[in-house]
This record gives sequence, structure tokens and C-alpha cells, in this order.
Amino acid sequence: MKAPIPRGGRTSKLIGAVVELKDYLAAVRRRWRLVALCTLVAAGAAAILSIQTTPQYSSSARLFVSTKDSDSSSAYQGGLFATQRVASYADLVKTRPLAVQVSDDLGGGLDPAMLIASVTARVVPNTVILEVSATHPDAALARDIAEAYARELGTLITELETPSGQDPAIKASVVDDAQVATVPVSPRPARNIALASLLGLFVGFGIAIARELLDTSITSVSDVSAVTSTPILGHINVDTAAVKLEPTAVLSQSIPWAEAFRMLRTNMRYVDVDQEHKLFVITSALPGEGKTTTAVNLAVTMSMANQRVVLVECDLRRPLVASRLGLDSSVGTTNVLIGSVGIREAIQTDQASGLSVLTSGPIPPNPSELLQSKSMESLLAHLRSDFDVVIIDAPPLLPVTDAAVLAAQADGAVVVVRHGRTTRDQLAHALDRLTAVDAEPAGVVINMVPSKFNGTRYGYGYGYGPAPAIAASTVIPSA
Repeated sequence: MKAPIPRGGRTSKLIGAVVELKDYLAAVRRRWRLVALCTLVAAGAAAILSIQTTPQYSSSARLFVSTKDSDSSSAYQGGLFATQRVASYADLVKTRPLAVQVSDDLGGGLDPAMLIASVTARVVPNTVILEVSATHPDAALARDIAEAYARELGTLITELETPSGQDPAIKASVVDDAQVATVPVSPRPARNIALASLLGLFVGFGIAIARELLDTSITSVSDVSAVTSTPILGHINVDTAAVKLEPTAVLSQSIPWAEAFRMLRTNMRYVDVDQEHKLFVITSALPGEGKTTTAVNLAVTMSMANQRVVLVECDLRRPLVASRLGLDSSVGTTNVLIGSVGIREAIQTDQASGLSVLTSGPIPPNPSELLQSKSMESLLAHLRSDFDVVIIDAPPLLPVTDAAVLAAQADGAVVVVRHGRTTRDQLAHALDRLTAVDAEPAGVVINMVPSKFNGTRYGYGYGYGPAPAIAASTVIPSA
């Protein structure tokens, strides 16, 4: 005998099933546009086909099959006999001789093959009633075909059931004449559209769930947690208007985008709390994930909080900091590293925020060699001693090794991932690059999060009980 399943086991399975169902529903909710599109396409196709389909009308006539026996015992046996035979009569409507006879009755202009295809016969269950139906685009002609078939079928049955020189054993009489139909039996637009919409809805659900299962991009805290235990320092929602504005002006407003950077600034204070002067590298796995935007706005936000901050542009391949802050890019990091300009002369000040900025300077032919040089070590050591926080805008980790080398000299690297674009594998490989040089990942920032995502996808539980809901702009505490 099988051992009983522990009560806790049943509970765990039930909870697991509920969680899985919630995941599926969340996947459908995230991809509701795809589901809606599939539903609309299916409904539209059904509507177009229904409009283009020629309406078909159906008419039916009924025959009653009876025997000639009059006494009760003979009538009973005759009824059983008629019941057994009536199923065979239904097949007679598909015979060609009968179709030819019906065509002759209707003037001879109808093709017998068309008549055979348009007519059906069925036995009403548990009766000796035979129902003959005809379907045709012309409602009146459908009625005429049904009546002609009923008459000729009755005549044929009588002929077949009449022994030579005797009275017919079975007789088929028309008891219900066919009528002209006013409503077509096909197409039925309302039914077709409803069924197509339901089918499209199921197809949309299937595609949405399949894409969710095949999608390895990072869209939630759990995706990051599946790759690393590195804390999630925050997430930045999408705000195309804010990105185009001057950083100090937009970051001084009370909008979710600015609040996200203020919360990120707060979380950065808890990274390496024993270090008085901090140096962080801001990088990403691949280009286009928003690491420069994150570095610039984080540095400006820190400077607005009266911290002595310097932003150093070390992405010497695709420098963007100068254009974002409206500064001169002709003198900067490159000049300092080759010794043509002193550090103090190269540093510029963003007047709106008071942020010190060391732009890239001229783009060198050998950026990797410059960033791995002794001059770079000396530059970073000097900046660390002069400022409270040093923010380095570094190149992406996967295409080149520059960011990993810089991170090895910093207090930590903040890896920016783009919501729905950076994959879990890309994040894992990027973190491996840091580990390979004994660099410390300080945390992950989820960038470009759609504003439709509510904070419950980025919440966490503190203590006991379920996690409280948080606002969309709230930072993600460490996992």
C-alpha cells in the first residue's frame, strides 16, 4: 500500500501550481498587445470571409414511413420493420438516378452532381420520420429541391417495397412540406467572429507563453537573481522626454525618473561604507544599455546633494559625456594620460550642478593601452584623494576589457542592464569578466523599465509576511 502523502506535500504542490499559474498570467499580461493582435486578426479574417462567402439557404421536407398492417401485433412488427429499413432510405438521396429524376422534375436545368452535393437526409432519432434537406444560394430553389426530393424519394421507396403483383409493404408519405427560408444557414458572421476571436485568443495566449519561456532577457528581479547574488541597486524607468533635457533641470523635479536616481544615490552610500573616498565604475554588458546616461545622472544627483563628485569619461571609443553636459570634449582624460595637460587644467565644471567632469579628450588609437597604463593608476589615485566620489563612465564589458581593468582599481563596478534587451547569459558573461580580474561587482541597475510595470515586480519582503507594494520609481534593495 502506498504511503499517504504528507499534508505539507499537498500544500507545497498547490502553492507551486498557483505560483506557476500566476507566472503564466503575468506573461500574458506583459504581452497583452500580442494577445489582442492575434484576437483582432482572427476576428477580422472571420469577418472578411463571412462577408465574401455566398449565403446558403436550407429547406427541409419530412416523410413518414409506414406499413399497411392494421392489427396491433402486425402493426408492431411492421413498425420495427419500418424502423430498420428507414436508415437505408436515407442513403438513397445520394444516388444518381434519383438526382436525375429530381432534375427532370425541376425542368432539367440542374446538374445531378450539384443536386447530390446539396441534399442530405437523416432519420429523426427513435422515429420512422425521414427528413430531407436541400441547401442552395437561392432560397426558393432550395425549397423546390427539398420538395422534389421528398416526392421522388417517397415514390422510389414505394417502388422498392412493392413485391411483384402485390400491394406495397411500406409507404413513405410527405407530412411536412418544405418552406422558403428567410435566414441563411451560412455564413453566420456573429458565430464565426465569436469562434475566431476565441481561437485567436487561445493562439495569442500560446504565443505569449511560448515567447516568455523562450525569452532570456532580463525583465524582473528574479531574472537577475537567477544569474548573480549581486545586489540590485535600483531601476530606472523609461522617460524619453527627461533624457533629452539638461540633467540638473530634470533631476531637480519631483518625477519618477528623477526620484529613481535619488534612490540610486541613496543606495550607493551603503556600498563599501568603510571607505571614505569611493571610486565606482559604471559599465554594461553591451553598448546601448544606458550606462553613460546612468553615470551622468548619478554623478549630477550626487553633486546636487553637496558631495564632491568627479565624473571621469573613460569610454575613449564612443565618448558621450561632453555632449550630454554641453562641455568641451577637446581636452580630457586622453590629454592627462599622455601628460600634455595637468589634471586640474583638464577638469571642467558643470555650472548648473557644480559637478566636476573630466571628459574623454581626443579619441586615441590605443584606448586599451592608455587605460591600463601607470598614468591611469596615478590619475585615479589623485582623483580619489581629492573627491568624495569618483564616477567612471567605462566601456561595455563584453566587447573590450577596458571596463574590467578599470573595475579592478575601483571599489566596485555598477553593471547597467537594459530591461527586455540584456539577456541573462550576457549579464553572466559580463560579471565573469569582472571576476576574472578580481574586480568587485557593486551592484546591478535595471535600466529603461517600461512605465507600465508596477512596483510589485520589483518589491521585496523585509521580515515576515508578504512583500509590500512599492512605487514604480522606488529603488531595488539588495537581493
